[in-house]
Amino acid sequence: GSHARCFAFFGGTSQILVPDNLRSGVTKAHRYEPDINPSYRDLAEHYGVAVLPARSRKPKDKAKVEVGVQVVERWILAVLRNRQFFSLGELNTAISLLLERLNQKPFKKLPGSRR
Repeated sequence: GSHARCFAFFGGTSQILVPDNLRSGVTKAHRYEPDINPSYRDLAEHYGVAVLPARSRKPKDKAKVEVGVQVVERWILAVLRNRQFFSLGELNTAISLLLERLNQKPFKKLPGSRR
């Protein structure tokens, strides 16, 4: 699925997955002991990562993700906003090209890039 493609793209995994409290990751949200979806738990065990769901209504838990969404909206979706695509493959190709360009763009204040 999407996690496996993500791990392949980045060449590995993080030590911890922090999913939002969506049903595919968390069956039942709870402050101290959330129920992790069995399929998601299997995925985590397969890749040897821990799952620590973000707390509900705590945007600081996923602030970097929210900034990442803003970056994608600004550098990819805004560029594609007025284009018309005739297939999902065509759209995915356009997104991939812009994503690769974005990931290779050097950081302003830190050394390196997203890639």
